[in-house]
Amino acid sequence: MNAANASPTGSHRARKRFGQNFLQDQGIIQDIIAAIAPQANDGMVEIGPGLAALTKPLLDHLDTLHVVEIDRDLIARLKQRFPATRLHIHEGDALAFDFAALAQQIHSPGRLRIVGNLPYNISTPLLFHLARAADQVQDMHFMLQKEVVERMVAAPGTAAYGRLSVMLQYRFYMDLLFIVPPSAFSPAPKVDSAIVRMVPRPPAELGAKDEELFAQLVGAAFSQRRKMLRNTLDAFFSADELVAQGIQATARAEELALADFVHLANRAAAKAQHT
Repeated sequence: MNAANASPTGSHRARKRFGQNFLQDQGIIQDIIAAIAPQANDGMVEIGPGLAALTKPLLDHLDTLHVVEIDRDLIARLKQRFPATRLHIHEGDALAFDFAALAQQIHSPGRLRIVGNLPYNISTPLLFHLARAADQVQDMHFMLQKEVVERMVAAPGTAAYGRLSVMLQYRFYMDLLFIVPPSAFSPAPKVDSAIVRMVPRPPAELGAKDEELFAQLVGAAFSQRRKMLRNTLDAFFSADELVAQGIQATARAEELALADFVHLANRAAAKAQHT
């Protein structure tokens, strides 16, 4: 979804292919700005500014703001409304945008702050894309479908816990801040939304020795949720090897904590080195 507000430039028809639902509740907007707490010299980038519901109040606090927008009509409106010296517009798909390079460009390595009302139709791949730039990020605040945020912050043993939970919790501290009802948007979506805060974990806490292997193992474990680990992880370990590491071979992926997945991935990496 793109955030937007009633605009002096006239109406804009929401485009389904871009997942556009326009945020218009001023109370919610102010709550989001308060949660972000922008400071004048922040290196901040907004994904999907739309008709500037968040852009305008962000710029009330910031010296400059970078935005990534794919809709050319909305880009034209933004150019008319804000001076280029304060609003730097990057036209294109956020899924292909190099956020780490932007941090270097604006001399804010490790301090990039990313905000946005993320399109529901690409939210999961976009979150994984953003995670790859985590070492250049100070924090991220997003509005997403409530169900997605619940999956992001889910604990082991719950129905919402899955690959998304493990992979994002490995890289970030995350908090669901508050719920946003459909009535806050036009057109109103059919689901609740939620605001999530994501803060990258320090490198010392990232225990996977081979992060690509870690991702592969987590993906395999959750590839068939109802199957036991002795089946989903058979490419990595035998049933006896799982048991030797304190993991029940008959357990399912949702029963393992993040630390268990890191441990298994490191054991798999060590095993690969000796074969």
